[in-house]
Amino acid sequence: MAFVARQWFLLSIINVVVVCFLKPFALGEQQVPCYFIFGDSQDDNGNNNHLNTTARANYPPYGIDFPEGPTGRFTNGRNHADFIGELLGFDSYIPPFANTKGRDITKGINYASGASGILDQTGRHLGDLFSFNEQLHNHERAISRIVRLIGNRSATKEYLAKCLYTVALGNNDYINNYLLPEYYPTSHLYTPREFASLLIRHYSQQLRTLYRLGARKIAVFGLGWLGCIPAELSTDGNCVDSINEEVLLFNDKLKPLVDELNTELSGAQFLYVDVIAINLNNLSTPAEITIGNAPCCNVSAAVAGGQCIPGQIPCSNRNQYYFWDDFHPSEVVNEAYSRLAYSALSSLLDADPLAIGGLTGKNCHDKVKKQ
Repeated sequence: MAFVARQWFLLSIINVVVVCFLKPFALGEQQVPCYFIFGDSQDDNGNNNHLNTTARANYPPYGIDFPEGPTGRFTNGRNHADFIGELLGFDSYIPPFANTKGRDITKGINYASGASGILDQTGRHLGDLFSFNEQLHNHERAISRIVRLIGNRSATKEYLAKCLYTVALGNNDYINNYLLPEYYPTSHLYTPREFASLLIRHYSQQLRTLYRLGARKIAVFGLGWLGCIPAELSTDGNCVDSINEEVLLFNDKLKPLVDELNTELSGAQFLYVDVIAINLNNLSTPAEITIGNAPCCNVSAAVAGGQCIPGQIPCSNRNQYYFWDDFHPSEVVNEAYSRLAYSALSSLLDADPLAIGGLTGKNCHDKVKKQ
């Protein structure tokens, strides 16, 4: 697909949702007792701040639109996890694992770590990080603390089964592994199809581990068009179709994995969230986001190339930019994306499930009317 066509598709989704959900967050009571987040820099809110890594965002201009300033979020304001937490009714942001203390952990923990992936070696050329396996290990440690707070393991198991878990990994296994042959041998060892299969085998075991640790309501996010992020665009500014084809190989294997887990694991409610498949083409709105092939901030060309250069002033018209830096969306895109994702997550929250296939313009407007 040509860059212009795919760009129009991405921007049309965002513009529809921005207009469709003009109302502020006012969703009432908290919908789940706790929310646990596993992911990479799209959701990281400070776990990498004190690690020996260049994959950190605890410096300006990151956080320029966030009340607390630079916190480790890889965007100008709130990230995906922040918005989904608000939509779930939480009155404060889910804290990063690095900063959790006391009873805070009973409301959830954000384990996401910039540059992390499904494979342990992914992103290591940038420095230290928490891979998905390490995030699961941190979660196991946190559960031991929750058991002590609640008082017994049986009650803790019942409590954790009511919580929501989101898992969004795999981006860096391509961006910071397979697509970097100068640092990693994977592209020489595996064809794109073989690599996707390798990732899915690891992912399957990891998601089963999360289930074993008590998770029952688990949303697993597919990958987006990685070939269309500024860091990967071709020299003439077009999407790289070969990268997007590799993404589809992974997504096409992830969908049946989710079905398999639901079939094999008793009481499991796994949901595959396919952002690429969400299509709101039957709605049209005036364009707000007009720049989709360049970042808002000035980016570095160093080893951690694509991140904002510290201290430099970013663009002033941030709501018109799809991308904040060469990899990460701006806050306005995070908000729109998160609202779409939340609609998909409703099937894990409601007694009457809403399938992701029902995310049409009609449902969008119905949801506004109900608020």
